[in-house]
Amino acid sequence: MGMELHPITVIEIIASSILIASLFIVAILLPRKIRKRGLYIAGLLTFLLLMFFIARPYIHDYQFSKKKEYLNQYLIKKYPNQNWEITRRMGRQYNRNYLLVNFDNESDWTYAYLVKNKKRICQGAWIPPEGKFPKEGKHYEVKDCE
Repeated sequence: MGMELHPITVIEIIASSILIASLFIVAILLPRKIRKRGLYIAGLLTFLLLMFFIARPYIHDYQFSKKKEYLNQYLIKKYPNQNWEITRRMGRQYNRNYLLVNFDNESDWTYAYLVKNKKRICQGAWIPPEGKFPKEGKHYEVKDCE
């Protein structure tokens, strides 16, 4: 069972491969005087592109941990003496700025918080249980997300 890639990621990898192959072809076709420099540049760009694809998941995880900490501090101030779990949706199709919160005293509800930075946090979406409206939630916040 292999790793499944999101279609956007597959397109990025294919486009990057075509770009790198084109760079090497152009570098090989350069006059002998500058061919070595062209191959060096193509190799350097290949290395940088590989580093980008390798580092990106770690960068996203780091950003999530920072945003999770910001949201946790916000929730501690807003809802003292309560417990919650902060998660996120996995996948390229989901906005990385939205973190999901499930409060222990309202476990059948999910609140999505938009976390831009330490100061810009707001509740942007709600997933209430069937038959309920967002305003019926104990942790419903009326705050405009700019």
